[in-house]
Amino acid sequence: MSILVLAEHHNGQLAASTAHVVGAARAIGGDIDLLVAGENVGGVAEAAARLDGVARVRVAENAVYAHQLAEPLAALLVELADEYSHVLAAASTDGKNVLPRVAALKDVSQISEIVSVESADTFKRPIYAGNAIATVQSSDPLKVITVRTTAFDAVSEGGAAAIEALDFIADSDLSRFIGEELAQSERPELGGARIVISGGRGMGNGDNFKLLDGIADKLGAAVGASRAAVDAGFVPNDMQVGQTGKIVAPDLYIAVGISGAIQHLAGMKDSKVIVAINKDDDAPIFQVADYGLVGDLFEILPELEQKL
Repeated sequence: MSILVLAEHHNGQLAASTAHVVGAARAIGGDIDLLVAGENVGGVAEAAARLDGVARVRVAENAVYAHQLAEPLAALLVELADEYSHVLAAASTDGKNVLPRVAALKDVSQISEIVSVESADTFKRPIYAGNAIATVQSSDPLKVITVRTTAFDAVSEGGAAAIEALDFIADSDLSRFIGEELAQSERPELGGARIVISGGRGMGNGDNFKLLDGIADKLGAAVGASRAAVDAGFVPNDMQVGQTGKIVAPDLYIAVGISGAIQHLAGMKDSKVIVAINKDDDAPIFQVADYGLVGDLFEILPELEQKL
């Protein structure tokens, strides 16, 4: 049994999520190869080779893979897939973009966002916005799987995997890269932050999100938002936490002015410690919170920042 993991990388750095996907692969068992595709990815390949449990790093270095477009990446994975029993990727924007194409091209079913490995062919995944867990068994010869990285521990570094160059160049006629606009922030990336403070509709407007900034700066936290706040135009959608946003599981999650709709809880309820600040003591968020503070956030937040 052999497993191919699609390594995720950004700006020449191996994404932390990759170590969590390797953790899921180790739970399945078997030889683990890592695929690094991109342009000028030598440093990424070296970082990938240091992950424990990785037997081999396969590197596809060509301009066609530079911007991680789904079509050439899927073609590359399909080219390699017959050598493997499982293909894994993080349930991130990239993974959700690429792996469904691989599953379709190989005529197999995808298993999405697994949170537990029961055996090599049986996995658990959340359904109904996380309110139930389905146990899924696959008889497909190739298991195409996205991994909810918050559910698996990251493997440590200390390995010394072999690095192998691939010469397959995918056809790039189906799509082309036009441009990108990257959000710039000195704060930690939302999906991997140890501390997250999020605001909801109760913040009132986008300007009031500045009340979270001082606290975030003092805690070294990322700033998130509920879908209600995003839909209201308070903040951009890359800050959204929830079923249709980012799934987070930090050491500390602070929910401010968030009622706690099912869709939001699905994205953060695995956080180790949850703190809720809301003026409505019947808000559903208090049912999952470890600590709750009932009161006016416009009074509580300045006081909290001052005490910090």
